[in-house]
Amino acid sequence: MEEILSVSQLNDNIKFLLEGAFDRVLVEGEVSNLRRPQSGHTYFTLKDDKSQIRAVFFRPFGAFEKRNRLELEEGLKVLCRARLNVYLPRGEYQLVVDSFEPLGAGALQKAFEQLKAKLSAEGLFDACHKKSLPFLPRRVGVITSPTGAVIRDILNVTRRRFPALDILIAPARVQGSEAAEDIISALRKMHACKKVDVIIIARGGGSLEDIAPFNDEALAREIFRSSIPIVSAVGHETDFTICDFVADLRAPTPSAAAELVVPERSELMAKIKTLRQRMVSGFFRYLEDHREYIAALKERLKDPRRFVLNLKINLDDLRERLLRSFYNRRQELFQDLRHVQLRLYHQNPQRQIHQRKALVANIEKDLIIRFSARLRTLKEKLLTNSAVLESLSPLAVLQRGYSITRSRQSGGIVRQAADVREGEDVHIRLAKGGLNAKIETIFQE
Repeated sequence: MEEILSVSQLNDNIKFLLEGAFDRVLVEGEVSNLRRPQSGHTYFTLKDDKSQIRAVFFRPFGAFEKRNRLELEEGLKVLCRARLNVYLPRGEYQLVVDSFEPLGAGALQKAFEQLKAKLSAEGLFDACHKKSLPFLPRRVGVITSPTGAVIRDILNVTRRRFPALDILIAPARVQGSEAAEDIISALRKMHACKKVDVIIIARGGGSLEDIAPFNDEALAREIFRSSIPIVSAVGHETDFTICDFVADLRAPTPSAAAELVVPERSELMAKIKTLRQRMVSGFFRYLEDHREYIAALKERLKDPRRFVLNLKINLDDLRERLLRSFYNRRQELFQDLRHVQLRLYHQNPQRQIHQRKALVANIEKDLIIRFSARLRTLKEKLLTNSAVLESLSPLAVLQRGYSITRSRQSGGIVRQAADVREGEDVHIRLAKGGLNAKIETIFQE
């Protein structure tokens, strides 16, 4: 105990011991005190009935981010894969979570609902993205476990409905943590083959934990990107997975998927037989109709000489009608010519010139008369207005001995004694000439 340690040295020793002893741990607990700052990292407390520990889940990147489709929530029970970390500046230890998974069926259902809402908002379930299944596929791809009852059911149904159909099986695990990656890999191999017309992803029934791989986000996005129509047949009729929603068609069972994809050979043969019968019947009806038409033509052509004689009579009638038409047309043209000559006579330019000259002379005479009368009227009106103006002119008033007085300072006419002041200069206008004066005395009335 003689060695004296600094706080930093003590924390370094604790960090070395704790992180070395608990490098990788699996810890289960309930999420509380959840917070997400702008950095995107998630800080929370993992607790049980007796204790708690701080934890941090750093924002994941790339494909790993898609794998952790569940969002942490308050009260959610999870199993965390983590490592113990000591934060030296504060001398605190915490869990750095690498990945987590929900505990219990309720948590799986919560993760399913969260992913379903997320993908639906992105439009992965929209009907406009669904591809139609081919009527008669040449090759059907099946992704499922090669040892289960599902593949036997699908093969039995396809063999019964259409024995000659080519089936390509891509084995994949359909249960467990690595099943989703297996199914994605099988899908990519199907696309690389380039000879598959439709793909069935199938699995038998099971619990929510059993069908959890088909609720994987990466698998859903791989199905959405597929250029080949995909039928999802996972579980029983009451089971629903994310794979069902994003696929182009959902089948209630794997056997039903095979029935939806593969047509019934006997039904196709019956339909072909019916179409053949309809085609033969139509052809015979066509022959019968034309046979009657040919018989009618043959009836009309019993005696060709009679037909030729009728043509000759018709030709004579046409010749007579043509001659009559020529004669009538010649008469019409002759009458039109007579009318044109008469119109030209009436439209003779010399005749029209004489008429226009007489019209111009009359107009000139009428203008002179009207102008003279108008001039006399204006002269009389001018004399009358001049007399009125003369009588109203201020100069006429001045001729009678009146005058007009203006202030020389303002230039205004003086109308009353109050308009000027004593000593102010004024100008007096007379009938002839004018004079300047100065106000000496003002008299008020």
